[in-house]
Amino acid sequence: MSRLEFRFEPCDAGKRLDKALAERLDGFSRGRIQQMIADSRVQLNGTIEINAAKKLAGNEAVILDEPPPVAATPVPQAIPLNILHEDAHLIVIDKPAGLVVHPSAGHETGTLVNALLAHCGDSLSGINGVLRPGIVHRLDKDTSGVMVVAKSDRAHKGLAEQFADHGRTGPLDRAYRAISWGAFERKSGTVDAAITRSRQNREKMVVSRAEEARFAITHYQVLDESEGEAKAVASLVSCRLETGRTHQIRVHLAHIGHPLLGDPLYGSGFRTREPHLPPEARSALASLARQALHAELLAFEHPVTGEEMLFETAPPADFVALETALFVRN
Repeated sequence: MSRLEFRFEPCDAGKRLDKALAERLDGFSRGRIQQMIADSRVQLNGTIEINAAKKLAGNEAVILDEPPPVAATPVPQAIPLNILHEDAHLIVIDKPAGLVVHPSAGHETGTLVNALLAHCGDSLSGINGVLRPGIVHRLDKDTSGVMVVAKSDRAHKGLAEQFADHGRTGPLDRAYRAISWGAFERKSGTVDAAITRSRQNREKMVVSRAEEARFAITHYQVLDESEGEAKAVASLVSCRLETGRTHQIRVHLAHIGHPLLGDPLYGSGFRTREPHLPPEARSALASLARQALHAELLAFEHPVTGEEMLFETAPPADFVALETALFVRN
């Protein structure tokens, strides 16, 4: 990764940040610059700036961290896939925890895209380009569960429309199983809070009222609580998404004081609660070594046949072990 440092001129005052950078930097398209801004790779006067439309005052000091190059075309790799359904237009899989969805800096190989290229050959939709063929939605690396991938451009467009609508007027439905810290005062509710990328930590998303924050809505239902204390140590929660922002469930539950167990990014401040877990749960959480989140249900309309499709998957064994240790009564 290379770093560029320079200073804007007084004549840049009033220009959009992305436009001024595109004028200043040879070999950088405006689209690429906008992505680098969104990825928190641009600093103005020592502060990360993620608003590409920000108007400059002129004379700002700029630091731009250019991401390392990524291979232009992912290579097929024979990575096993748990296929729930496949036809000429789409494929539905149960993604394991630990599998990155698409190539990126630091994850050029060993991704779901590499596995799909080996399994599907040239039949994946190319709408999203060579790095994300067929990808219409994604799960975090350490989140397991149901995903659908488009094999035809027709399917890609139809699925993308459903995910953009977030199930408000159509059949799209997504449910996640989560284990979070603490007892909820309200056993069901809605978190309606906009999300944007953190200015301090580019890996992290935050609830924000900033202009660039995107609205995000999560509905939750507490299914069970752990026993043994005046207040439950942990809760088993079902979450349904009305939007699909990066890290949405993790951010929203942390925002209301109930981050996911095992979440190193949003729940690190709750590590002091681990000694209050039953011994079996402490051991299971250590073995999980990731956030306790599983995409257990995905429903949508087949974009070509019109058939209503519904897929459910049980959580993997490490998640089940933690759930059992916390919530199964003898």
